[in-house]
Amino acid sequence: MTEQTYETVLSVLGEKGVRTITLNRPASLNAMNRQLIDEVARAFDDANADTETRSIVFTGAGKAFCAGDDRREHVHPDSEEEARDLVQAIQRATHAIIFGAKPVVGAINGWAVGGGFEWAINCDFPIWGKSAKGFFPEVSLNIFVTGAVTSLLPSMVGLHKAREMLFFGEKYTADDLLDAGVAWRVEADDALLEKAQETAERLSDLPTLSVRSMKRVLNAIATPDLHRALQLETDATVAGFMDPETTKRLSSF
Repeated sequence: MTEQTYETVLSVLGEKGVRTITLNRPASLNAMNRQLIDEVARAFDDANADTETRSIVFTGAGKAFCAGDDRREHVHPDSEEEARDLVQAIQRATHAIIFGAKPVVGAINGWAVGGGFEWAINCDFPIWGKSAKGFFPEVSLNIFVTGAVTSLLPSMVGLHKAREMLFFGEKYTADDLLDAGVAWRVEADDALLEKAQETAERLSDLPTLSVRSMKRVLNAIATPDLHRALQLETDATVAGFMDPETTKRLSSF
């Protein structure tokens, strides 16, 4: 499968088995609406099932990787059932990225906010553009993070730094994130995609069985509570959506 068709995501197979999955809502800074969330999960599931795909580059079209929730299209859940359906959809995307067999190289350009920051952290080899920035606004909005970051982030930066990043929602540069251990590398903006492609090709050249096994075992050992984190995050986010205070904060963000 050379190219897979979605409306908000581009998925193209290039040289050496490298598939590039691109968030494609540039006019909205690739902000997350329900369609984008569902199509990211589908795109990664399809890529992981594709025998020609050996590695994946994950990036965003235009000026941002992903600016978080799309406030213009945000539909606040009216019931716990609706809230849980939405949050589980977000977690399905993370599941496809983290637990999928193919290694994922992030090419993080521009802003990575909230759920977009989570997707950047979900990548196996996150490369950030020099001008890229990320932050988590969730706690200030009376909601919760998803994407298994409550397990992944402390394992990368330590518990104290993770608390700082998640509680206070401060904005971090790519260099800040490299120093903290969130970014694997930082590259000049105009070299970002080239470096991501080069890294993905290196992964594609390695034996398939050992690469898949290494990804699976490293995740299982380094962050053994990923499944539990996803469930606890889901419950906490649903509770946040059901609190009337959340609606006020989201509308003024």
